[in-house]
Amino acid sequence: MTLAFIFPGQGSQCVGMCQELAASFPAAAQVFEEVDEALGENLSKLMFEGPEDTLTLTENAQPALMAVSLAVMRVLESEGGIDLASPKSRIKFVAGHSLGEYSALAAAGTFSISDAAKLLKTRGRAMQEAVPVGEGAMAALLGLELDAASKVADQASEGDICTAANDNASGQVVISGARAAVERAMEIAKEEGAKRCVLLPVSAPFHCALMAPAAEIMAEALAGVRMKQPAVPLIANVTASDVNDAAEIRRLLVEQVTGMVRWRESVLFMKDKGVESLVELGVGKVLSGLAR
Repeated sequence: MTLAFIFPGQGSQCVGMCQELAASFPAAAQVFEEVDEALGENLSKLMFEGPEDTLTLTENAQPALMAVSLAVMRVLESEGGIDLASPKSRIKFVAGHSLGEYSALAAAGTFSISDAAKLLKTRGRAMQEAVPVGEGAMAALLGLELDAASKVADQASEGDICTAANDNASGQVVISGARAAVERAMEIAKEEGAKRCVLLPVSAPFHCALMAPAAEIMAEALAGVRMKQPAVPLIANVTASDVNDAAEIRRLLVEQVTGMVRWRESVLFMKDKGVESLVELGVGKVLSGLAR
């Protein structure tokens, strides 16, 4: 069976995540030690004990979720004999949703765990600081396809930023932008037949043009990090196609900060390339649900 490993994004975090795995497997515990040392803080204690509101802060949640995914990956390697670089490996691609793209790249050897943690700490802080709290918003439009959701966002913009940010699955599109425009879009979407519109509990409007200051910061941060070709190709968020050139991956990671996450297309691309099963590495089952 041909497989792809997929890695979840922000929103999957919870207090206590991966604590039992770390206690049971030295390979997992080592990942948390590496992340704590890289960041110069006890992030693992926050992950295992909380408080939840501090863990949920973007600059903490992003490296924490990466750490969990990589802890699972290291256990698969040490206990299950998984080797992405092996010619006999059944894992043909890696992909991650938003920050999960960094987890995927660390799993495939493009980044060290230490560099991935530092990059995500920087990314989380930069995304949080790009827009003052309360000025941006994100909302899930359920029951509309991408074209319809994009038209709704355009109609609602009225000079403000409002755009499709995540094309997650058929009938599930997330929009992002200025709060007033997003709220207008929710009302228009209902008139256009959306089954439900849900304002998301996020602290900033991710994956839209308002994140441009964060993209500039990430361009500088990524320029200073050594990157290798991944052991297997990455399915990039912004292109929904495979890439294995480190320089191109660097460029796409910068573009990803303001670009739409084309997750639905990414899943379909992997299916078209012969992937028979997706294996989600990390907290929860959000991506597995979207794939179904």
